[in-house]
Amino acid sequence: MRGPHNIWRLIRTGATLERTGAMGVVLDAFDAPAHLRLTAHILGWPFKWLGLKGDLDMPPAPRALTALGPAYIKFGQVLSTRPDVVGDELAKQLTVLQDKLPPFSTEIAKQSIAQELGENADVIFSDFSPAVAAASIAQVHRATLRQSGEEVAVKVLRPDIERAFRTDLDAFFLAARIVEVLSPASRRLRPMDVITHFESVVFGELDLRLESSAASEFAANTAKDDGFTLPVIKWPYSSRRVMTMSWAEGVPMGDNAAIDAAGHDRQALSTRVLQLFLSHALRDGYFHADMHQGNMKVAPNGDIIAYDFGIMGHIDEYTRRVYAEILFGFIRKDFKRVAEVHFEAGYVPADKDVDEFARALRAVGEPIFGMDADKISMARLLSYLFEVTERFGMETRTELILLQRTMVVVEGVARSLNPQMNIWKTAQPVVEDYIKKSIGPRAVLRDLSNTAQVLARFGPRLPALVEAALIRQSTPTPPPYQSQRSSKLLWGGIGLAVGIVISFLILDSF
Repeated sequence: MRGPHNIWRLIRTGATLERTGAMGVVLDAFDAPAHLRLTAHILGWPFKWLGLKGDLDMPPAPRALTALGPAYIKFGQVLSTRPDVVGDELAKQLTVLQDKLPPFSTEIAKQSIAQELGENADVIFSDFSPAVAAASIAQVHRATLRQSGEEVAVKVLRPDIERAFRTDLDAFFLAARIVEVLSPASRRLRPMDVITHFESVVFGELDLRLESSAASEFAANTAKDDGFTLPVIKWPYSSRRVMTMSWAEGVPMGDNAAIDAAGHDRQALSTRVLQLFLSHALRDGYFHADMHQGNMKVAPNGDIIAYDFGIMGHIDEYTRRVYAEILFGFIRKDFKRVAEVHFEAGYVPADKDVDEFARALRAVGEPIFGMDADKISMARLLSYLFEVTERFGMETRTELILLQRTMVVVEGVARSLNPQMNIWKTAQPVVEDYIKKSIGPRAVLRDLSNTAQVLARFGPRLPALVEAALIRQSTPTPPPYQSQRSSKLLWGGIGLAVGIVISFLILDSF
């Protein structure tokens, strides 16, 4: 339940960060200025005794986040993929949040399976292991189907996870509201909308039937992608709180030593990870939105195996084209075009100066192209980008949150495999291919074809529309508005007919 009582939750958050020592670690990682460090400690120190102790065997940051709850763990998972932002040491510490959290008991997992599938787990499975991976929302067991003898992975939600997430989200909503009230300048970032979006994503992840459906759709889209495979969903053994899929054998994507020992090329893997993500986002408009190392393996044959499809992203065709043009402009260093696309898409208010915005973007882009990948400070770059968005009054686009977040995560995964990776050169072939197919002459032809198909559905109604328009047109002394409306309807009907004819003539000529 949202309300002022969540102030206690926020106080305990700060107190836990202070008590575990995570406050200083996080501020150091983000290179926070002295005044911010002082303020944080002054506010946190008096309440330190109220903080949660957490697991004393863990380093400070993961200790605090695991004690605070699943929503905080999700945040830590994102940071774990960005050593260039938080530093190598903290990123390494946070990797335990991906799939190495304390599991709940196997017996509880079996009880959940029996309740969900209506049959005892020992009847369905001839073998059922303790948890092999445990994350913030669910844990995974390795099992063998009694009927077929096939090895499978069984994902089971944590007990009472829905209530735990609700508690965290209620506190986040209060924090967002406080930020909006105390900092009017932050309202352009739409913190309440961001948390609302996060809420919808998280609660979609808490229904494993939706995850099974997402996995099936994703598999259909990516069936022809070389070097990329997905586990097969076992629908008869899946439900709201249980999901069963074929077992994926491979080395964890986050274990560079194991990847090297298995003889895999990490440079090739880093390139493939980034290009696959861009291909799925641009080509299909449907992408895996939680692609951290804990959700990927490298198969013995070198294929990348992705799993955990609880968070999937979707972007429409128009947004894909805008995103591709922005990336393409950066790749070509055409900052003026990048700025124009931002204005055309409405991402920047129309009263701002496009040339000035282009110069600000150049200040972001030029240092990237002139530096080795391992010399780029992503923390400083993100800080400057934030200044740019504030200066030009850019609002948060909630429809792009998952895309932007996943791009950050995937780039982090790719850089962890190959710190020297050049993101722009790696992205270039995928983006150029999409531009050719979606913005060139073939795209115009395809758009005309799609338009013709839509218009054709109105074909049977055209005579009646035109007749009705002509009757209204001949009605004596209609009101001015009605006359204009009838005229528009008449020409609209004629336009529909002409559009259909022209579209099909163009299609027939190719």
